[in-house]
Amino acid sequence: MYGTNITVVGNVVDEVVNTPTSSGLSRVSFRVANTQRRRDRESGQWVDGHKLFVNVTFWREFAENVAASLKKGDPVVVNGKIFSRQYVRAENNHVAYEIEPESIGHDLARGSSVFTKRRRGFSGSVEVDADGMPARFEDRGYQLVDESDGQPGAESPAADPFAEPLAAALSNAS
Repeated sequence: MYGTNITVVGNVVDEVVNTPTSSGLSRVSFRVANTQRRRDRESGQWVDGHKLFVNVTFWREFAENVAASLKKGDPVVVNGKIFSRQYVRAENNHVAYEIEPESIGHDLARGSSVFTKRRRGFSGSVEVDADGMPARFEDRGYQLVDESDGQPGAESPAADPFAEPLAAALSNAS
């Protein structure tokens, strides 16, 4: 399927909350706003111009990473496929724009950020407990690691619960 790719530079305008689906899949959805700035020739001042609001929805591990990294008001750069949805409300036609995201990140032209690499788990969904509630963060089968991973003083690979089974599987494969 063909699509139109777009990159939007703007701000997160909604709370970034991971809301699992009934089947336990992680889902994060929020709007990004872009406001054109232009110089008014008469006053010489910068004024707001046209505004663009786009909905962005993330799923699985992508959603979990976004929920752990972004908050309302953050400047972001979103890249993905854009499409529109038409709907009628109060007898008026409306159009909502949505992005199927391929990537997102903080806009480093407006601030700094710190990246934390995440070890991938076996699942891209939120595990639920016996009550159907999302399991605690530390029970999800992944852990955050810092860039010093593998450096002196860093956590040893033996402390990783997946390291020994993975090493055994790799040695059996060769």
